[in-house]
Parts: sequence; structure tokens; C-alpha cells
Amino acid sequence: MKKPIVEHILEKIKEEKDKTGISRTLFAACPNSISVIKAALNSAKRCDSPIKFAVTLNQVDSDGGYTGMNQSEFVKIIHREAEALDIKGPVIIALDHGGPWLKDRHRLEKLSYEETMRQVKQSMINSLKAGYDLLHVDPTVDIDLKHGELINIETVANRTIELISFVEKYRRENSLPAISYEVGTEEVHGGLADLKTFNRFLSLLKTGLKEAGYGDVWPCFIVGKVGTDLHTTIFDPDVAEALSKEAAKYGSVIKGHYSDNVVNPEAYPVSGMGGANVGPEFTENEYDGLMELTEIEEQLYQEDKVVIKSDFKNILWDAVIKSGRWKKWILGDENANDFYSIGEQRKLWLIKTGCRYVWTKPEVEVARMKLYQNLENNGIKAEKIVLSRIEKSMDKYFYSFNLVGFNSLIK
Repeated sequence: MKKPIVEHILEKIKEEKDKTGISRTLFAACPNSISVIKAALNSAKRCDSPIKFAVTLNQVDSDGGYTGMNQSEFVKIIHREAEALDIKGPVIIALDHGGPWLKDRHRLEKLSYEETMRQVKQSMINSLKAGYDLLHVDPTVDIDLKHGELINIETVANRTIELISFVEKYRRENSLPAISYEVGTEEVHGGLADLKTFNRFLSLLKTGLKEAGYGDVWPCFIVGKVGTDLHTTIFDPDVAEALSKEAAKYGSVIKGHYSDNVVNPEAYPVSGMGGANVGPEFTENEYDGLMELTEIEEQLYQEDKVVIKSDFKNILWDAVIKSGRWKKWILGDENANDFYSIGEQRKLWLIKTGCRYVWTKPEVEVARMKLYQNLENNGIKAEKIVLSRIEKSMDKYFYSFNLVGFNSLIK
């Protein structure tokens, strides 16, 4: 049986470390827009490195997600863009956070456990059929629990086993290629925040998969809580190293999520981290690039070189506010019914974080096209400016994770 690409790359990383002493961490971009996809491929080609896309069910799913793409369309678009750039190295496509109630719509609609699991299973099958290389199985949320109550680690293990067994049964019955798996979560409610619980989960998982008849299946990535989350940017190398040593006993490596804007990315490979996901940071980069374009457009307008402005900033802000998606990150003392009552710095953060949900809104797309056209008419490569902002951040991770030139070592 052909080895999945992710496991092949992780093996090569280990082999090279044994030979040279150089550690590497696989970088994954959260593809929350077409711009991020293009930038990731550009950066990966320039750095001669593998690139992994980790996409959530909020972004891409049978209902189109907020990107407007289902799994099959998503894979085709990535392959099309990669072919256009003549990408020769590995392009990995993965599901991120696949589990009950992790899709916002499932939680907002308060689906029953049976219904959310049914839909998640179907989404995983659709991902498998579309050609995904890895599935992150993450059943660590339970909306039926009381506020502050943590999900039982035995429940997390049982649901993880159920989902992996379901996918593997379908895959084998339909003679589909082998894929890789990722388990766990960095969230406190996932219960994998200390070594005792961490080992308990892995022990239960190994026993359960064997009893289910899938003893030959094992996750290559285990997500660990390594200091970073939505509001912190400091990676804890000591915790990461301890978790990495424990994971190695099971033949796995640790994956970090919420690696956005981390202040010490170079510590990831040194600590033995196998992978890291970055997402919202690139939305912020895209926003900043677009705001740079609006400033250029305004200057051109004042010079009478633009007849009608795009009004992009106002249209984008209005779309984010009307979407209501910003309410997901409201803090305790903020008014979820009045966006403009929130402090200026927090408002900007909410817009930057929430704009990924509205990039594909018709009014936003039309305004962006108008903005680009106004600048293109004046000889300015508008899209290139936006992509360069995102690529600069991505290059940072490729270099910090020691991935530059790694494609030459992968056959």
C-alpha cells in the first residue's frame, strides 16, 4: 500500500534530522480565501518547500462554507492554481477540526448529537472522495454540557475511534488511497492540557482502534496545547518538548494550532514540533494589503486619475458588521447588539478577524474588482500588492521552520 504523503514527509524530516541534526516543522496554511491559496503556493515555490492547506468545515463543506466551495471544488482550485505556477513539490490538503458542533452552523442550529455526527461523517466522506490527504478528527466539543463542565476524556477517545473507524471502513470498502489522521485539540475543553490526560487519551485510542479492527491505523499528528491560542502569541518550547517526547513513544508528532503572529516561530523545530497551523494572521495581512490599495486609490482620486472610487473599505466593514460573525469573539464587557459601542482597537480586530467570512459576498467582490481595476488602469499591480503582504508572513514560517529547500530532499 502506498504511504500517505504526510507520513512520507514526516519520515524524511526525521531521517534528515538523524543525519544532519536539523529539525523541521511542517507548515500548514488555513486557506480562508483565494488570495491566501495563491500566496501560499507562491511562497512554497519560492522557498522550494512542501505546503499544507488545513481547511475547516466552516470554510469548505457540502454547503459551500463561507468560501463558497465544496470539497471537490476546493481540491480542483488548489490543483489548478498549483499547475498554473508549475508547482513540483508536495501540495497537501487536509481537513481541520472535523468533529461535532465545530462547524458554526451546527452549533447555532443546536443540532442533536446524532445529527451533527451524521453531517460530520458525511463531510469526512466527501473530503476523502475529493482527495484530501489528512483528516483532523476532533470530537472535543459538546454543547449538551453545562457551562464550565469539561468533556470526559473517555468520551473524546470513544468518539475519535468512532469517526476514524467510520472513515476507514468506507475507504477500504471503496478501495480509496490511504490517508493520514490528526487527533486532539489545543483547547482546554479538549482535556489534552496535561501529560496524564494526554497519555490516557492516547492509550484509550490505541486500545479502541485495535478492538475496532483498525489497529494498523494511527494518527501521525497529535494536537498539543503549547502556549498559543486566539489571544496569545508566545509559544512554550518546554511544554512542546515534553509533549513531543511523549508523542514519539506512540510514533506521532505534535501539531500546534493558533500559531498566528507567534513571536518565537524558530523555537518550533528546536522543540520537536511536527507541524503548525496558521490562519487568521493571513486574513489580517490580506486586509492590510487591501487597505493599502484604498489609500493609493484615494491619492489617485485626488489627482483626478480615478473617476469613481470603489468605496471598498466601507463596503467591507458594512458586510462584516451585518454578517454578525464578529459576535463570536465578543468579550464579557462588550455589547453584542451594538458594534459601534466597542472600543476602536477592538473594532478593528473584530473586522480584521471577521472579514474572511465575507470575502465572497457579491457586494464585497464587486467592490474589490472595482478597486483593483482603478489601480490597474494606472499601471499598478493591485493583486500583487495584496499577495505580497500575505507571502511575507508565510516566508517567515518557511524559514523559521527550516523548510526552505526541503523539496530537493523529498522524492
